[in-house]
Amino acid sequence: MRAVYYESFADDNSTLRVGELPDPKVGPGQVLIEVRAAGVNPVDWKVLAGGLDPMIDTVFPVVPGWDVAGVVVDRGPDTPEFAPGDEVMAYARKEAISAGTFAQYVAVSAPAVAARPATLDWPQAGGLPLAGLTAKRCLDRTDVHAGDVVLVHGAAGGVGTLAVQLAAARGARVLGTASAASHDAVRALGATPIEYGDGLAERVRDLTPDGVTVVLDLVGGQLPTTTAVLAEGGRHVSIADPTVEGHGGAWVWVRPDGPGLAELAQLADAGRLTVPVQASYPLTEVGAAFDASRGGHTHGKLVIVP
Repeated sequence: MRAVYYESFADDNSTLRVGELPDPKVGPGQVLIEVRAAGVNPVDWKVLAGGLDPMIDTVFPVVPGWDVAGVVVDRGPDTPEFAPGDEVMAYARKEAISAGTFAQYVAVSAPAVAARPATLDWPQAGGLPLAGLTAKRCLDRTDVHAGDVVLVHGAAGGVGTLAVQLAAARGARVLGTASAASHDAVRALGATPIEYGDGLAERVRDLTPDGVTVVLDLVGGQLPTTTAVLAEGGRHVSIADPTVEGHGGAWVWVRPDGPGLAELAQLADAGRLTVPVQASYPLTEVGAAFDASRGGHTHGKLVIVP
């Protein structure tokens, strides 16, 4: 199969290659997916730099990518949930970093897989799993519900655009930090946009003098602002700053979750969730996609389309 891969860690794209690798084996309880789209996430280039090597074993050559949307072409023994021809999506993280989704094919454990919603095209479905499940887990951990006032740090990013919509779908009032250029997009998703940077806490308090009940930190480094605007008894999480655990918050990591992904698909088909896609790239331009992600100013998702 044709795939992007690397055989050593690097802080840049110098070790990325595009070439032929053996097709994945399909074990019991797995499905083989022909990849139609695979979302790009910051973790992909952080893994390239060895950022998760102390935590997760790496087996070279590494095919990056943990998001996938595609068509089932084969299945292993005892996998009655799916059949060839099914259109599906998954967050395809595995126990070891090796056989990712930036390829023609990927084998994925069936419990991580859900049907593709009819309302999302391939790039949108490919960009949903990791970011959508991350956003959902943040909202679940903080028990966001109707009546909450939720502040989303990084509301224009891949996770942020989905977190805004999910919080609004639960009946919360949502405030979202973003650059001025992204304010219209954030507003269209259901949040009141706020310029980030110096004076952020004061701008939040101007909008909600009693503070916010929930804070989702999706960018890191926001703890001083979070504690300054959080109402008494409020809840907060971060996906980028483990120090929040020492201040009453939770450090959240996404998990493969087929049923959770199915819930997101239902929201999409009900017209309550969409996936903004900024750009799509072929396999030969994965490095360019990583550079765009490293820049930290994407509006929605970046997607690889093999």
